[in-house]
Amino acid sequence: MAALTFNNVIKRYGKGRTELQVIHGVDAEVGTGEFVVIVGPSGCGKSTLLRMVAGLEEISGGEITIGGRVVNELEPADRDIAMVFQNYALYPHMSVFDNMAYGLKIRKMPVAEIKERVDKAAAILELGHLLDRKPRQLSGGQRQRVAMGRAIVRQPLVFLFDEPLSNLDAKLRAQTRLEIQKLHRELGITSLFVTHDQVEAMTLAQRMIVMNAGRVEQFGTPDEVYHRPASTFVASFIGSPPMNLLKNAQGGRNGAITGIRPEHLDVGDSGWEVRTETVEMLGAERLIYGRLGDEPIIVRIEENQPSPRPDQVIRVKPREDRLHSFDAETGKRIAR
Repeated sequence: MAALTFNNVIKRYGKGRTELQVIHGVDAEVGTGEFVVIVGPSGCGKSTLLRMVAGLEEISGGEITIGGRVVNELEPADRDIAMVFQNYALYPHMSVFDNMAYGLKIRKMPVAEIKERVDKAAAILELGHLLDRKPRQLSGGQRQRVAMGRAIVRQPLVFLFDEPLSNLDAKLRAQTRLEIQKLHRELGITSLFVTHDQVEAMTLAQRMIVMNAGRVEQFGTPDEVYHRPASTFVASFIGSPPMNLLKNAQGGRNGAITGIRPEHLDVGDSGWEVRTETVEMLGAERLIYGRLGDEPIIVRIEENQPSPRPDQVIRVKPREDRLHSFDAETGKRIAR
């Protein structure tokens, strides 16, 4: 285990007039044994940042350190990291055992130690009964566990996960998230996990880095990011449905954008006047989509509350202690 730090990390492609900067001075520290998730939309630079840690992309500026050692110029094999990819990258002609053991054999590790490491990883991942099978005989979830097992046997300082759940269906994603959490509790290895899925980020992260256009918008715990978003981008990206961002809300600050989560609006006899457009039934809850003046707004209600009809006017009252304010020009959070 080791700490992982980013010190003013920059990434550029091209030179001169064709130069394009895609990572803009990232500063962050992942503590020893910490599980940090990098989350953001496609093209925000999250995978590029991960690949720079792995040594698969050159660093244009700044420093990346692992365990206090600058790794900018080190080859990937010398960084003591293990990476799990989206596409599993298993050898189809090899058994599960041989896939997990391959990297250790290349390093000419003693046979007895290889077997011990593979057996231990297989036990953790519940793969012991599958060690003789080929990848084609496995489900998607089992293949992903084999890929994780191959990383575990390396016993690296840092685990890197590059959207490893993207190829799984919803049920398998949920199951594998639980397995990754269990794995981290048992091994305690410093981990950096990249995803575009905010649900994965919120459920897996001890802390999360929210990225946008190559910059860190916020670095904090899931609770901090959800309840105290640092910007309108974070407020709209984290949360499903997203936070309502209103320019003309009654009770908001002059010249500021008012933010309120859909679950922090209470339907009653007083408050803002909302004209209903449609209602989504989601089992234990319902989402009311409507308009506050000329601005869209979403209200979340419980299943036992009456649903309004389309075009019906309802009153919703924001919980004062749950209101957020953001600068209308910069989008940055304003302390209340």
